[in-house]
Amino acid sequence: MKRLTSPAELHTMSLAELEQMAGEIRELILTTVAKNGGHLAPSLGTVELTLALYSVFDFSRDRLVWDVGHQAYTHKILTGRRDTFHTLRTLGGITGFPKRAESPFDSFGVGHASTSISAALGFLIAAEIERVERKVIAVIGDGALTGGMAFEALNHAGQLKKNLLVVLNDNEMSIDKNVGALSEYLSKIRLKPQYHRAKKEFEDFVKNIPFRDVGEKILLAANSVKAGVSAAVFPGAMFEALGFTYLGPIDGHDIGGMKDVFTRVGVINSPVLIHVNTKKGKGYAPAENSPEKFHGVGKFDKTTGQVLKKKSPPSYTEIFSQAVIDCAARDEKIVAITAAMPTGTGLKKFAEKFPQRFFDVGIAEEHAVTLAAGMAAGGLKPVVAIYSTFLQRAYDQILHDVCLQNLPVLFCLDRAGLVGEDGATHHGAFDLSYLRTIPNMNILAPKDENELRQMIFAAFEKNFPVAIRYPRGAGLGVELKAEPEKISWGKAEVVEKNSSADVTIFAVGTMVKNSADAAKLLREKKFFVDVINVRFVKPFDAELIRKSARSSKLLVTCEEGTLNGGFGSAVAEFLADEKISTPLLRLGIKDKFIEQGSRAQLLDICGLTAEKISRQIIERLNEIIFGFLTVTT
Repeated sequence: MKRLTSPAELHTMSLAELEQMAGEIRELILTTVAKNGGHLAPSLGTVELTLALYSVFDFSRDRLVWDVGHQAYTHKILTGRRDTFHTLRTLGGITGFPKRAESPFDSFGVGHASTSISAALGFLIAAEIERVERKVIAVIGDGALTGGMAFEALNHAGQLKKNLLVVLNDNEMSIDKNVGALSEYLSKIRLKPQYHRAKKEFEDFVKNIPFRDVGEKILLAANSVKAGVSAAVFPGAMFEALGFTYLGPIDGHDIGGMKDVFTRVGVINSPVLIHVNTKKGKGYAPAENSPEKFHGVGKFDKTTGQVLKKKSPPSYTEIFSQAVIDCAARDEKIVAITAAMPTGTGLKKFAEKFPQRFFDVGIAEEHAVTLAAGMAAGGLKPVVAIYSTFLQRAYDQILHDVCLQNLPVLFCLDRAGLVGEDGATHHGAFDLSYLRTIPNMNILAPKDENELRQMIFAAFEKNFPVAIRYPRGAGLGVELKAEPEKISWGKAEVVEKNSSADVTIFAVGTMVKNSADAAKLLREKKFFVDVINVRFVKPFDAELIRKSARSSKLLVTCEEGTLNGGFGSAVAEFLADEKISTPLLRLGIKDKFIEQGSRAQLLDICGLTAEKISRQIIERLNEIIFGFLTVTT
């Protein structure tokens, strides 16, 4: 592959050279993702599109804003990161998404969907106020276009009539296959390219109508008919109604064709939307045939396409999936909702079993939550399965539409805590904090997969909002009980008890095991530690905390979430209100964003491994007993 000293060198390359580079980039992406894991299919689909954009525009001056960033690997390779691309998604390496601190060409940091048009419009307004001449291009996928925020931005851009270029990368997929009326609309456009010829013929016909010979009312009626016929016949009429000039659909793997279109739109001084058709997984047969499997994939064999998986217990996602199916088989009022992720959340099997009770709303988390609220108000029992990081987008709907009305909606938050290589945009570090402050919300965290099953059964019996958060990946391999045991609501579980304890650790969810392991290390050093499985972050077991505070030298909270506003904060508030002076050590994620790396590496960095937990406890005990800090080894 030709070594670029600047992406601007692409301007002088021939079409043959660009096509050769496309093949070499595709091979580099494939080799790297096979080794590191990553978002393979989306980035394979945008190789030619990215080369075409960079061969026309100067992004040292112009601005390119990607939506989500799943498809931006070629962009990274072209902008000075080819030699470090092998470090993709590893600790200390380059991130899997555009990040402003990583490169000046990463104009806007992304990771969640539907943000690109808003950000690009912001860049355009800033350039106008600063009197800077630049083009601004937003690349948004058809899946991200289902998000309401994208339409808010399209509406505003059309109103302002600024020279914004939106490239709609249409591959018929988000993570799973796209759903909804918008997807069907785009499909119709893809299937009827002959409409482009009809559009020009119709416009010429309307221009020749002798409007001067008709009255004002007939003129208005004719214009209405024209608009109606246009909307029915022409592709892109919806976008043109929003104030955009629509062009397309065009072949997103034809570099020459895209270069020609991108060059021509430079003379249009108003918003433009170019509809580009691409194939997710382009150039790698396994990804083309199973794009949902290779959207975000772990390490795999490049030759066979087989994902490399170690034999492990069922994942928390799989346990959730079966538990909800089992509950729904007993109760016809249970319905399931997801936001474009039936496979990722484990609801695909539910959809197959109960198709009339399953709802995929697309990338529209806000709608998913309020839809659930309406269902609950109507007498149903909805479960909303969304990754923790994405549920952040629906905070107002959780607060106002569900909790204010105290409706029985069950939120199941997959990927809670540190998710690993996807990095800061995807860690589920904030759910305990943003949910704990909402009245009527109940928050649970299982210590293992069997307890997750118990909690799901228990939650469906309640008539108020419940959130259950659980981690990515495999469970602990514990025995699953066919008939879940009853859980005493709001009561913690004593995991380890001593006749007298120096320390009591209140551990949340995944941290129960790590805290129990830390207790063993402390026992070897002659410290006696009680370990409590919190289970309920809200309402928590206040009586057990009060009792432990009376009998222990030190209370410890341990959670895989941000310390600001988390369970440790709840305990600190309780101790202050109760005027209890027992020292408290809060362990969790400090006030910073955690980057990518393996989950084991990130837990170590955050001080949440058994060894790091035990070390921090000894240091605090030394302060309490001796009045100074003694560093232990």
